[in-house]
Amino acid sequence: MRRDDPQRTPLLIDWRAPVARPFYLATGHESMGLSRRRHISTAGRTVTALHDEILDLADTTRTGYEAHDADEVLLAALGAARTGRMADIVQTIQAEQDRIIRAPRHGVLVVEGGPGTGKTAVALHRAAYLLYAHREQLARRAVLIVGPNPAFLGYIGEVLPSLGETGVLLSTMGELFPGVHATGTDTPRAAAVKGAATMADVLARVVADRQTLPETLPASTGEEGGTLPEPALEIDHAEYGTLLLHREMAYEARDRARATGLPHNLARPHFAFRVIDALTEQLADRLGADPYGGGNLLGPDDIAQLGKEIATSAEVHAAIDALWPPLTPQQVVAGLLAEPEPYLDPEDADAVRRTTGPWTPADVPLLDEAAELLGVDDSAERAAAEAERQDRIAYAQGVLELSHGSQTYEFEDEESEVLAAHDIIDAERMAERQEEADHRSAAARAAADRTWAFGHIIVDEAQELSAMAWRLLMRRCPTRSMTLVGDPAQTGDAAGSGSWQEILQPYVGDRFAHTRLGVNYRTPAEIMALAAEVRRSEDPAFEPPRSVRSTGVAPRQVAVARDDLARTVAAEVAQAPHEGRLAVIAPTALLPALAAELPEAAAGVEPDLTRPVVLLDPKAAKGLEFDTVIVVEPELIRSGSPRGVNDLYVACTRATQRLGLVRTDA
Repeated sequence: MRRDDPQRTPLLIDWRAPVARPFYLATGHESMGLSRRRHISTAGRTVTALHDEILDLADTTRTGYEAHDADEVLLAALGAARTGRMADIVQTIQAEQDRIIRAPRHGVLVVEGGPGTGKTAVALHRAAYLLYAHREQLARRAVLIVGPNPAFLGYIGEVLPSLGETGVLLSTMGELFPGVHATGTDTPRAAAVKGAATMADVLARVVADRQTLPETLPASTGEEGGTLPEPALEIDHAEYGTLLLHREMAYEARDRARATGLPHNLARPHFAFRVIDALTEQLADRLGADPYGGGNLLGPDDIAQLGKEIATSAEVHAAIDALWPPLTPQQVVAGLLAEPEPYLDPEDADAVRRTTGPWTPADVPLLDEAAELLGVDDSAERAAAEAERQDRIAYAQGVLELSHGSQTYEFEDEESEVLAAHDIIDAERMAERQEEADHRSAAARAAADRTWAFGHIIVDEAQELSAMAWRLLMRRCPTRSMTLVGDPAQTGDAAGSGSWQEILQPYVGDRFAHTRLGVNYRTPAEIMALAAEVRRSEDPAFEPPRSVRSTGVAPRQVAVARDDLARTVAAEVAQAPHEGRLAVIAPTALLPALAAELPEAAAGVEPDLTRPVVLLDPKAAKGLEFDTVIVVEPELIRSGSPRGVNDLYVACTRATQRLGLVRTDA
């Protein structure tokens, strides 16, 4: 605000404030009270350009900064060289984008749009807007943004901080189970099997099968010709000899534990208590039997003592562990993958079988599902915490008593006006003040807590997620406050879905909002025409988003001998214009040979996208954009997976200026 302005007229306002909205929505037909829209371009702290758009056609005032084209600022931003990092789009937000950004927070909003329509930018600015408009709720619960791969998260990582927001957790699906960083890879068939909704039932059966009954027969089989005794588990008690945990006893204990409806680990104490009671009763009958038939000679105190001894017996607890073991999600999922045959058909079992190796992103939803089925028995931790709290209270009480005892009273007959510590605080409150506060941000605490409920979730490339992944995300957001952005035509994952209804029906039915972005701001018309033909080879009726610009440069296509492929790609890279960023997108199998010819290229799972040249496969290229793109062996990409046409479509639509395709001769 200016000091000489008595009205305190603001010079700067937040772009998210309601008063700023006309800047993004006003047109020459509906000026919304604005005379002109001014764009100020800067480099650091230096103003480099001014552009005015005239909105009130009756206003004849001219400043000399009037833009010749209403879209001049937008087209300049679209044509600017890329830096390897996504920038904010505050100055170029379009009306259709603004409506999505400011849509109500509650409920599920699906934003569908083809390549280059600004889905990701809109989603990120929506996150910033929601944090501005609902600061109190979302700052406390945090916002989760799920991206398709680590490279994408690096690409978008600076957008929200540049908009003044840091209370957001950025994550891939492979990072959403605390303590697990999924770096492994699955075959398309394995990913599809693991991602199917039926895996929830499979895991439930795996856990139920770990709640077993005794199968071991006692060493003595009774008199000759008699019936075999009931199966039982022999427990060699150190003091009382052999106890028999009969199948009927275990069956009854298991039924009682399951009837609680608690997860496996939380129901386990109920199973253990019933087993201990049954064994105590068995031992009491043995030790206290009256040989003259006068009933049990043990009194209640004697039986209670026996119960304590049974409950503290290591042998008894080993038997309980054998029948109802404490389990971790990692044990359950690893066991299923090592021996999948009882639960999957032979072909699916062969696809997922694994005994060693790192976790894969498709394993993470399975681990989360297993965690739900198991629960966490934290009774020991809670007991330890309570004991520690009582110790602090006792210490605080001692401090207060010392404080009380150290007072001197010079005027015993007069009422003292001096308040001591014990007059204004008790030991419990003093102990609470000694506890260390958790100073981590909400996002940091959420990342470490599998049960955290986020205030809002944004999913980019949402069409790629499996049914099991959606179960995980819905557990993270019980309020169903979500923004999902994606394009079914770009679905590449074998477990992904091409239907929003299929994804959301189990959770919200048809109660979700759907909107579509139809303007392509990234891809020039010449490139989009070629990409559309790729999709039409599978879907003749496909219509791409409309490109807003044309460069006049057609995609370059080169055919070479197989032995010359890598060298030719390197030559194409060397000949490409040097401004901006260049990506080589190729089938995964060709990446090592190409990397050898392009030592300067950034590569790997999390490549440095700010480097001039980046080497990627189509999956890693999702959501990214580059000035120049060279697609290697497009036909191998097309035939490389069940959804290879979509992968090729993605690869061909990453370029903002130039596209080249290098293939080997047939």
